Amino acid sequence: MIEDMRVGAILKPGERNQIDAFEMQIGDVAGADLGQLHALSISVGWPHRAEDWQFLRDVGKGVVATDDIGRIMSSAMWFRQSPDLATIGMVITSPRLQTQGTGLWLMEYALQDLEGVDLRLNATRAAQRLYLSLDFVPEKKVYQCQGIVTNAPGEQTISGDLRMLGDDDLAAVIALDAAAFGVARAGVIEKVMAHSRGYGLFRDGVLKAFALCRRFGRGHVVGPVVAADDEDAIAVVSPHIRDHQGRFLRLDTHFETGDFALFVVRSGLAVFDTVLTMSRGKRLADFVSDEAHAPVTYALISQTLG
Repeated sequence: MIEDMRVGAILKPGERNQIDAFEMQIGDVAGADLGQLHALSISVGWPHRAEDWQFLRDVGKGVVATDDIGRIMSSAMWFRQSPDLATIGMVITSPRLQTQGTGLWLMEYALQDLEGVDLRLNATRAAQRLYLSLDFVPEKKVYQCQGIVTNAPGEQTISGDLRMLGDDDLAAVIALDAAAFGVARAGVIEKVMAHSRGYGLFRDGVLKAFALCRRFGRGHVVGPVVAADDEDAIAVVSPHIRDHQGRFLRLDTHFETGDFALFVVRSGLAVFDTVLTMSRGKRLADFVSDEAHAPVTYALISQTLG
């Protein structure tokens, strides 16, 4: 969201910085007004509801910049996926300040808190210049697929036992997600499952693939989706597609081609936009298993959480 930046001092919450004609104060996102956070995301066309902001505050940390009358003008959040890996997201700046360096100011604060930690984020086209200046390296595109489900698949013959996930499946979901994502992010997955409906594919009692779906933005979002191949990924996403026939659904994926990508588009979820996954520290390839038929992340939890 930032086109031109000026480096400012890294300040502690409560301290101030001069941004153009505004004197800005930095504060903790945990105490920020939800209505104002919602208005901030709306101002840049992002779909997050107040409830989505609250969910992110429950799983992460962040800062906001407010002007001299208390209006929230910018935000940045970060999420410890494990002790050594974090994702950064919700880096938003009010349109009136997008050339004044506010985003860089808050990013510097986040990076100070995340010193020594491997980082990932998903950058809009407008924000890529900012992240490149902070030594983030481009990795691969994320395809934001969304729309009204118009072509839900019928029941399919599946190799394995497909069923709804329950609380007793949490440990298996965390383990399979860790194999795909590269680290065990137990706290994040537990909170996502608590807000989601999920389907899992089991063979001989072992979880081989799963897909979670929760309320988000304009409707619902499917993610994460973890599977070892397109066939299994389609098997666990299909029930969510059927559940939302005629309703708005979203899915964020790195897959542009192949049977899974074609299935998503044919279900009515056209590519709406793309963002770029970027990393600082270890690259995505450093987290990928070299085992044959290893699980893969077919859909992100969200662009913010990865």
